[in-house]
Amino acid sequence: MKGRYFLYCAYNGAAYCGWQIQPNGLSVQEVLTKALRTVLRDPALDVVGAGRTDAGVHARLMVAHFDADLGGFSSDELVAKLNSFLPADIAVHRLRAVRADAHARFDATARRYEYHVVLAKDVFRSGLAARLHHAVDFGKMNEAARLLADYRDFTSFSKLHTDVKTNNCVVTHACWQQRGDEWVFVIEADRFLRNMVRAVVGTLLEVGKGKMSVDDFRAVIEAKDRCRAGTSAPAQGLFLVDVKYPDEIFVQ
Repeated sequence: MKGRYFLYCAYNGAAYCGWQIQPNGLSVQEVLTKALRTVLRDPALDVVGAGRTDAGVHARLMVAHFDADLGGFSSDELVAKLNSFLPADIAVHRLRAVRADAHARFDATARRYEYHVVLAKDVFRSGLAARLHHAVDFGKMNEAARLLADYRDFTSFSKLHTDVKTNNCVVTHACWQQRGDEWVFVIEADRFLRNMVRAVVGTLLEVGKGKMSVDDFRAVIEAKDRCRAGTSAPAQGLFLVDVKYPDEIFVQ
């Protein structure tokens, strides 16, 4: 019998034009859709993601939904079968049955991203973290990051000319953490704008380099002008790491 399922997956985004299907490049959504259609023998099956990551951005956890009859597969069997079809840089972790009206994007209550930076050249993290070539003041950057929770309109950190109806987001957590020899910016909000995290990181780095004060960072937010913010940080340091949902949408 046909039902709706949430699919939890991870991917290294280096080889892809982003999550969303594009006319001129290979996307994660396209690869996953083809794998599901092949395994379940359903040429009309579609996959809807919790959001869209840009080209080169990674996900430790992305959630997507699809409608299908599993055709006799258990959830674990289908996960194993999909992973045998998928390339090495995309992995499915689990499936969960959800209500027929559950939506991977619109039912998400929070999303968490991490941005990873290293201070020295590291061949084992090439493509998985951005390298800082100059010392920065992480204390000042954290002082500025705390201001994000005071605001709702993040137009200054949004990609221009998008089709969203509002630039309002509720940021519940934003800080830099040291993890061994790397620093990680962790940010959680109810939603994010296109390019928002990379724009925030790029602007915080201006604070860390002393090119912008904490008060200047506040002024950037209040200006609601993308031209006032810093350059977006490189894509390879960014990871989607969690998407949260209310318990009542799950049926098992």
